Amino acid sequence: MKQKRIPLVGRQYLVPFILITSLFFLWGFAHAILNVLNKHFQEILDITKTHSAFIQMTMYMGYFIMAIPAGLFISRFGYRRGVVFGLLLYGIGSLLFIPGQQYLSFNLFLFALFVIGCGLTFLETAANPYATELGAKETAASRLNFAQSFNGLGCICAPVLAGLLLFSKDGQTGSGNVALPYICMGLVVLLVALVFSRIKLPEIEHSVEVDEAGNKVGLWSHRLFIFGLIALFAYEVGEISINSFFINYVVEQNWMNAREASVVLSFGGLGLFMLGRFAGSWIMGRVRAEKMLLVCATGTVVTTSLVLLDVGMVSLAALLCGYAFEAIMFPTIFALSLRGLGNHTKRASSFLMMSPVGGVVGPLLMGLVADYATMVWAFIVPLVAYCVVWAYARKMVSVSTASSI
Repeated sequence: MKQKRIPLVGRQYLVPFILITSLFFLWGFAHAILNVLNKHFQEILDITKTHSAFIQMTMYMGYFIMAIPAGLFISRFGYRRGVVFGLLLYGIGSLLFIPGQQYLSFNLFLFALFVIGCGLTFLETAANPYATELGAKETAASRLNFAQSFNGLGCICAPVLAGLLLFSKDGQTGSGNVALPYICMGLVVLLVALVFSRIKLPEIEHSVEVDEAGNKVGLWSHRLFIFGLIALFAYEVGEISINSFFINYVVEQNWMNAREASVVLSFGGLGLFMLGRFAGSWIMGRVRAEKMLLVCATGTVVTTSLVLLDVGMVSLAALLCGYAFEAIMFPTIFALSLRGLGNHTKRASSFLMMSPVGGVVGPLLMGLVADYATMVWAFIVPLVAYCVVWAYARKMVSVSTASSI
């Protein structure tokens, strides 16, 4: 059934929405640059794929450890201070790459990434639910997808910049300074933190949810939220593990070298990812988010299966198409999981932001399978993850259909 057209953002919230949306680019850049660091550190430090997966593991472990403290901080001090604190941690972590480069210490790089991960946790715990609140609840998923589209823009820029700096024209590791993009990023982030420290963002108030007897309803009584939390974790396993080993996969298939692969990852995979989010935001202004999620989940299952079948360039095309299908998953699952939670929204958001721990599990499992089998067989990990997302989407469509009868 066609959804009634509702404005994407409330007029009174337009300026806050623009400011919050700018943050999505910053953490998109931080996430995507990791995908180039993976290959770079394998070569310059002579480590295995499993060992290089610690890059993702360390950063995303910051999400798991800091998500609950971030939620408590934001519940007490508000969205704006949560954003500022997150930006400060992000900036400090980026500048820690300077001593890491000086001593060429893998452990120092990992510590810097952990600090960045903690900062991103505060940013995402504040910005994601805040974006869903700045307008009608019917357009929450579409609004968050639109904001997250700028995350995709950051994802495009990062591998191009890092790939050009770190890999020579023949695809081998060059003499580029890995700290340079992080220094630039850190200075920009600290400047943005100064801007947010001097502006006011309206806080969204929620009523306390009670049952028919007048008793408070707890967060964990919402079973669809729990399923959404599991689905979001599964999505992170699939998306981050594929990003982590995209360059390894295409290089080992003898399709291109590492430098070319970083460009293809940016403009091919992550370009489709960004376009998928913009298109998804537009489509979900016209159809229900649950149906869109089910279609896209089916697409990721099919495309990842084609990669596993190892059918030459068809597998490469499928891998790239998978980026378009997965694009709307995080913001859509996030928005659907928060639906109807009322005063539990900030706390629920902090639990949802623990889901990037899938970035610890996915790359590690994929790296292990790749080291002991082949890079192709490693795609069994994201396939299983996308099947879980498909099951969640199917459940949400059923619930939506039942409620509309």
